[in-house]
Amino acid sequence: MAGKESRLKELQAQIEQPDFWNDPSSAQKTMKAASGLREEVESWGKLQAHLQDLAELARMDDESLRADLEHELGELEADLERRSFTTMLSGRYDDDDALLAIHAGAGGTDSQDWAAMLERMYIRWSEARGYRTEVLERTEGEEAGIKSVTIAIDGRYAYGYLRSEKGVHRLVRLSPFDAAHRRHTSFALVEVLPQVAMDDAEIEISPGDLKMDVFRSSGAGGQNVQKNATAVRLTHIPTGIVVTCQNERSQLQNRENAMRVLRARLLELKHAEREQEIAVLRGEYTKAEWGSQIRSYVLHPYQMVKDHRTEYETGNTQSVLDGNLDAFMESYLRTAA
Repeated sequence: MAGKESRLKELQAQIEQPDFWNDPSSAQKTMKAASGLREEVESWGKLQAHLQDLAELARMDDESLRADLEHELGELEADLERRSFTTMLSGRYDDDDALLAIHAGAGGTDSQDWAAMLERMYIRWSEARGYRTEVLERTEGEEAGIKSVTIAIDGRYAYGYLRSEKGVHRLVRLSPFDAAHRRHTSFALVEVLPQVAMDDAEIEISPGDLKMDVFRSSGAGGQNVQKNATAVRLTHIPTGIVVTCQNERSQLQNRENAMRVLRARLLELKHAEREQEIAVLRGEYTKAEWGSQIRSYVLHPYQMVKDHRTEYETGNTQSVLDGNLDAFMESYLRTAA
């Protein structure tokens, strides 16, 4: 912790320099790093003070305080367990913000409804952790649910936790859209990308490699229909990656959001190609297929959510769908560490 306190002092000295804001992009990075360190240092300081208070109470040897002390110690142990887990989130982008995209798979309206259920689940998880969420792009389904959604999730370790959710999620239930009320299986793909700073040297986008189309945003009708062409579609010609953003009323804002998503997708592509090359050299490479779901959510004929990578499961399906995902995330991340 002494090293982090020293680093925080160095960053604070930079912030106090008169020319600090001459380079706004670099200044914002420094401010974000300082904010994260300050939060961590202050948090550990509060924990240390709490421990000292409990030690003083324990030394009083007052039997009437025993129950309260045991309760406080239990909470401290849980807090320390959470803190020890974050030390495992040491990847290059683990402490950064995340972009989460959900795409409905095969299954028509049921899968589109399942995608909307996942959107709600991840937004609730984010809110419970105090993270800020912003929907960058959302395409509604024809009858219900959504075809796809892209959400920016801002908060420390957002990417580190959410990278455990990347993959195909399967839902088994009695379909509310089937007149015969038969059991249906639906699929949705979850993508998780680190949000990449616009000046990240690892990703270079030449203006000549971009094609931009503008069009009117789609809506439910009435006052929601845009009269001006504010929606933006960016095509990265060398890779064929297409990103569309239409949630904002400003064409400029939609373009900025589209660039955020494009840079994240290019970074993911670059890392995937690098990992594939290493896997081929090791003789380990196997192609990822759509059908290889990472997690199943069964609502009928029994209640269970099971992660197929770790075998972790629970029968409290409603709690999971309400955003209680930490146990699944931590189980996977401990296994993958």
